[in-house]
Amino acid sequence: MNTPAIPADHPVILIVDDEPVALTALRLTLEREHYHVVAVASPLKALSILAERDFAVIISDQRMPEMLGLDFLIECKRLRPHSSRILITAVLSLPTLVDSINKGEIFRFVAKPWLREELTATVRNAIQRHELIAHNTTLQAETNRLNDELQAANTALEAKVNDLEQEHLKLDGLNNELATSYEHSLELCRRILTTFDPVLGGQAKMLVEVCRHMSETEHFNEDERRILRSAPLLCDLGLIGIPRELFRTFRSHPERLSERERVMLRNHPVFSQTLATYVDSRPALGETIRAHHERFDGLGYPDGLAGNSIPWTARCLAVAVDFVESDLPKQGTLAAILAGSGQAYDPEAVRLFLKVTQLARLPRQVREIMLEELEAGMVLASGIYSPHGLLLVGEGQTLGAPTVAKIRSHNQVTPIQQRLLVYL
Repeated sequence: MNTPAIPADHPVILIVDDEPVALTALRLTLEREHYHVVAVASPLKALSILAERDFAVIISDQRMPEMLGLDFLIECKRLRPHSSRILITAVLSLPTLVDSINKGEIFRFVAKPWLREELTATVRNAIQRHELIAHNTTLQAETNRLNDELQAANTALEAKVNDLEQEHLKLDGLNNELATSYEHSLELCRRILTTFDPVLGGQAKMLVEVCRHMSETEHFNEDERRILRSAPLLCDLGLIGIPRELFRTFRSHPERLSERERVMLRNHPVFSQTLATYVDSRPALGETIRAHHERFDGLGYPDGLAGNSIPWTARCLAVAVDFVESDLPKQGTLAAILAGSGQAYDPEAVRLFLKVTQLARLPRQVREIMLEELEAGMVLASGIYSPHGLLLVGEGQTLGAPTVAKIRSHNQVTPIQQRLLVYL
């Protein structure tokens, strides 16, 4: 009878029995179940085969002249611990079999004479055990490999994090040194102004304070805040290139200046912009310094910019500069700034200046706000008028959303110049 072809991927079984008839019967029975079978009559030869290849199942007879089957399977366990071991025996004490199974030396035992169904069922279970152990071993190996890779990755990551922390510390140190150096540079500029003209140096110090209060409001982004804190010490640097006598004449008797001298003085923001680049090269800072003497109505210098074409920081700086440099008493200066709102100054910049300096005394229940702070529900403490005297919103009126929108739309066409006061 021809034995059917057995697929190459089926489990391989090793059977050992010194009796040729029993060995052949076992082999044929298992091959009919489509298993690969290696049949060996000598346990010693079987051990030499086991040293070179693996088997899913090892089946051994108990009584053999070279060595007992149980001793053979114990040795098999040492060589191939994952193989399922089955002992076939006619005579063996039950306690010995139970002890061998419990210790893992054999998986099952089959009593002689064995039944085909019992044998094949036992082999199927043994193969399933071997596949499960092999799969678990593969999973364990893969888990160990992944754990090793994870540990290596964590170690590498920890090293990188440590390197980054060190780099951050270095950068923090460098940034601190840079910030300190920057502050020293600004202080040096103030001292240069003081050396050139003590009054000019004192005004710069006061200008820093006013601009600092303005910059601390929510009406600037972070870059604008930094610009508004640096520009007060740099905006007049260009004056040091002007002869002292000319500068003193400008301060005490401006009417005596010639047109050429006036042009020289009007160009000092340009010179200041150039000198400021040696301290801070940010274009926005240079533009603020250059434009701090521009007027909202376009009649300023050096470029004749008007309205929103003037940087917001320069519009705010212009109000602060004129306040600090004024020779009038505070109330007179305040009145002049209010009178210049909408012509010399951006009305919103004037409102911000009044809000942060609190120079104008207000009743306790009244506060100063900016146009962008108007909200529905606010109650006006003073009426809002157009530049031509037309009443837009009366005093005491509670603002609704449409009214706020109307005021802002009107401001875009014709800027509202007056202060905005509301009740608390």
